[in-house]
Amino acid sequence: MAVIEATRENIEELVEKNDMVIFDFWAPWCGPCKQFGPIFETASEKYEDVVFAKVNTEEEKEIAAHFSIRSIPTIMMFREAMLVFAQPGMIPENAIGELVDKVKALDMDEIRKTKGKE
Repeated sequence: MAVIEATRENIEELVEKNDMVIFDFWAPWCGPCKQFGPIFETASEKYEDVVFAKVNTEEEKEIAAHFSIRSIPTIMMFREAMLVFAQPGMIPENAIGELVDKVKALDMDEIRKTKGKE
């Protein structure tokens, strides 16, 4: 699956209408972001059941502010419309696969119960 550009117009729908979404928050001037881009793209081709989306923090400042992005690249993963992972910095290609597998294995009923107690 190709990487999708996330914008103010589509980000809510991406999160709500897909089981799993991985966001790459990046900027055109960011060296590590440029290095991570091809890794993210390659991973998107391996996991066709997962939506991979990029958020250009220069163009989508409201989204970056909403998610309190302070460092780029930052990776965020949503499963069943719940944020289940967020980490600044690059992630190696093999680690993306491990992360996808771990997020797929999460017991979302248990996570919903835990979130409800906070």
